[in-house]
Amino acid sequence: MRILAGIYLAIATLALSPTSALAQSSCPAGVRYPDAQWESAIETTRAARATEIAALEQRVFTLTGEDDQRLGVRTDSVLILHRGVLVYERYGRTWTAEQPHYTWSMTKSLTNVLTGIAVGRGYLNLSDSLCRWMPYLRMDMCALTVQHPMEFATGLDWRETYENASNQESSVLAMLYGVGHHDAAGFVGSHPFRDRPGTTYMYSSGDTNLLSRAVDRAYSAAGEDSEYPWRYVFDPLGITSATLERDASGTPIGSSYWYATPRDLARFGYFLLRDGCWRDQRILPEGWVRTSTEVSAPQRIRRLDADADDVQGRQFWLNRPVPEQGVTTPWPGVPEDTYAARGHWGQSITVIPSRELVIVRTADDRVRGFDFAGFIAAAMAVAP
Repeated sequence: MRILAGIYLAIATLALSPTSALAQSSCPAGVRYPDAQWESAIETTRAARATEIAALEQRVFTLTGEDDQRLGVRTDSVLILHRGVLVYERYGRTWTAEQPHYTWSMTKSLTNVLTGIAVGRGYLNLSDSLCRWMPYLRMDMCALTVQHPMEFATGLDWRETYENASNQESSVLAMLYGVGHHDAAGFVGSHPFRDRPGTTYMYSSGDTNLLSRAVDRAYSAAGEDSEYPWRYVFDPLGITSATLERDASGTPIGSSYWYATPRDLARFGYFLLRDGCWRDQRILPEGWVRTSTEVSAPQRIRRLDADADDVQGRQFWLNRPVPEQGVTTPWPGVPEDTYAARGHWGQSITVIPSRELVIVRTADDRVRGFDFAGFIAAAMAVAP
């Protein structure tokens, strides 16, 4: 094991200079981007789409009674961005545009972006063994590549259960709040294999935190400090409200702990819509978003513990069919090219390239049953 770990450490020191891929990839000219003041067509849209706005609000802003009664749909915000212009914005009870909101698993899509930037700069490759970046892992874990956790395909024996489960029953609760909270990736790496890597898909916050550790170590090996999420994502996009928590080992909790205002979440969505460009700066490798929002190969092979609407690419939710598994498009009435960063309790950044739309919702959906597809269709009707 020591010999193998030494080999991976030696490899990790080679070929870490940035590639020219980002410099050679141009961003389209003549594209409108949100500025600090947010160009707004809210009043114009409200006058022209009064009926559609009323239908949207009757669907998502129905909280009644006291907060602790949890009556109605508990939406905290909805923003709709069309071609870089804000056409709709509303906040629920007690929430304002200045308040950062928890995102939960929308953080996974941020981890995808940080991975893509590292790949584009030559800091790591999707084919790297995780042992290149975590040489302390047990030997059988060295079969895992960076791509496996990207696609929720590590095959590790993991239980992704939330409410009404104890830390002993739920792997994710134990990782975030129990024995694993000091070192999330180390805790995930202690799990045995259920299946051979790459042969099954199962949604796992644990997989994302393995990915986050590898990516963080790659940035560090390239001489970057812990501010790289700000240097390469938040600052260029004008995102000023972001918090990204790390565990006691120093690793970002890439599965769950990003906080930002809805407007800053909309900036992130618009960045994805524009293929990883912001104004004239290419931040992600060209085509990274497209590849990340295609159905992953493990989804086509075998899906475990997957709901009907659980279609994933690489840390994004998709509206794509998976005919090999008998799965049709999950969100009826919504364009097939739609994809989303989604988080627990109803958080979402939805991108619809064919309509040049970004739709943000923050919420407190403690009870399952929110009609996500109906919400997106209603929000689409509001846009010009």
